[in-house]
Amino acid sequence: MDHWSRIEAALAGQPTDRVPVALWRHFPVDDQDAGKLATRTLEWQRKWDFDLVKFMPSGTYSVEDWGAQSVYEPNFNGARTIAVAGVQRAADWRRLARLDPKKGVLGAQNEALARAAKEMGGAVPILQTVFSPLTTARKLAGEALLEQLRSEPDAVEAGLRTITDTSIDFSLAALAAGAHGLFFATQLATADVLTVSEYQRFGKKFDLEVFSALKGKAKLNMLHLHGEHVMFDLLAGYPVQMINWHDRLTAPSLEIALHKFKGIVVGGVEERELLVSGSGQAVRAQVRDAIAQTGGRRLVVGPGCVAAIAAPERNIRAVVEEARIPI
Repeated sequence: MDHWSRIEAALAGQPTDRVPVALWRHFPVDDQDAGKLATRTLEWQRKWDFDLVKFMPSGTYSVEDWGAQSVYEPNFNGARTIAVAGVQRAADWRRLARLDPKKGVLGAQNEALARAAKEMGGAVPILQTVFSPLTTARKLAGEALLEQLRSEPDAVEAGLRTITDTSIDFSLAALAAGAHGLFFATQLATADVLTVSEYQRFGKKFDLEVFSALKGKAKLNMLHLHGEHVMFDLLAGYPVQMINWHDRLTAPSLEIALHKFKGIVVGGVEERELLVSGSGQAVRAQVRDAIAQTGGRRLVVGPGCVAAIAAPERNIRAVVEEARIPI
């Protein structure tokens, strides 16, 4: 099987020659330059030949054209942090301007993706990373968002309207640049941050607008639920083909998730401690367990979130080799 036929068979619940596998990581510093990001992406894919490519712009790209400033301080997973918020007070939400996805930092991300996609020639699914509108709002305002959505909900909703429209424009531009769909990440669909009713109002409502705009245009979308105590049941009905969460850290397990979600579950590998400092044997055992939980059907072996840049190559190889043992 090639990458596409393997993913398509997995999506249909059909047997595959081996379980699909994919890992993704940040490329700090290089992710600030479209050419370098494309090059690093291609190097990563050529080295490991994953069954799908989760494109990896920096985690702060979605807010920088609105005035947020980010810095990179070396860390285990290669993520940038916001140094200056783009939204300072609740009134600022009403002042957000709809952005042109072909300009600025936004435009650079799809330029990088277009370069990588052209070289790959469609041989492997490639997904552009898009943050949910509410996640982007939190990146813009920081923890102040949580107080503002409770004290000034109309102002926050006005900002979310602009963010959602911009997210849709960017997503459509990503498809035009060569993406086959989105890796759609939400970092607030967790009981540790919001109530279910709050997420329904400020999160789900706008999430579904993004997916509605992509209907009939995207071939393959993956939903990522970030954090612990995630609202899996609330979001399991989203119109996506794949779902990814920290399955080694929070419920549900891969096995249970297969009964709650109709598509492909993506995970099985604990990407923080185990992938960084665990033995190759322990990593391989997790991959085997993921395959056992699912019977090797409707599964893509992968990390619960971005793989740490500190992960040694021997452990990446352990994941790939174990997943590629014929079923």
